[in-house]
Amino acid sequence: MSLQRPRLTSPAQSTRAAKAARRDPRTELRPIRIIITTLAIAFLSIFVVLPLVVVFAEAFAKGVSAYATALIDPEALSAIRLTLLVALVSVATNLVCGLAAAWAIAKFEFPGKTILITLIDLPFSVSPVISGLVFVLLFGAQGFFGPWLQAHHLQILFAFPGIALATVFVTFPFVARALIPLMQEQGTQEEEAAISLGASGLQTFFRVTLPNIKWGVLYGVLLCNARAMGEFGAVSVVSGHVRGETNTMPLLVEILYNEYQMVASFAIASLLAMLALITLIAKTVLERQLDEEVPRDH
Repeated sequence: MSLQRPRLTSPAQSTRAAKAARRDPRTELRPIRIIITTLAIAFLSIFVVLPLVVVFAEAFAKGVSAYATALIDPEALSAIRLTLLVALVSVATNLVCGLAAAWAIAKFEFPGKTILITLIDLPFSVSPVISGLVFVLLFGAQGFFGPWLQAHHLQILFAFPGIALATVFVTFPFVARALIPLMQEQGTQEEEAAISLGASGLQTFFRVTLPNIKWGVLYGVLLCNARAMGEFGAVSVVSGHVRGETNTMPLLVEILYNEYQMVASFAIASLLAMLALITLIAKTVLERQLDEEVPRDH
């Protein structure tokens, strides 16, 4: 019986083996990478870039003067004001509620925590149109609160309150969902240290918790604002489409387009497109800040 001598490896072979172990797992051939990259660029160009180009081209099809005239039309100005006001109310409401919900979920243990997380995610799983119909069933003339509202001469539907409520519901998850993983990642050590030193709950929040999550707050507010300004389905159900009163910018775009007022409809749409571009740029900047914030805190 002969014993096999163990194979000895040279330092050079060991180095090559180590490099092979650390080799980038993305081992696709160059032609395949080129094909995949080309397909991705072509898809984005057709379905993202081209529509944006068409929107601005149609908006300025009859010149800058026609574009400016469409934007200063009283109906357009009313839609812009209403959209900004609804977005302001939605962002302010969801900022307070989202901060409270994220703080409770990330920092405390309590009965019903899982139910609260499910409720936060509920607007993501419900169609905006269904959300609007729910408010109709609650506040409509034949709804649950309808007779009481009519008796007290209060109008929710087909007015600003209904539009604001529907928008708040649709946009509620954005702030909370942006903050929950960030606050869970940061833990509770700093808050516990502040409380042990005599800080109150509010002092701990404003001096410890809030500075640590400032970029997450801005990120959630950004997404909430963008969705609030662009919301169509829920607002369409509860607004009543009253010209010059309850039409937001997305609703006005549809109305003008159906009336073949192409320049006016695409002029309003260009404002929403510019908002989307600004949101995209700000979102990229905030994501970088968030990526740098978490490692630095740890």
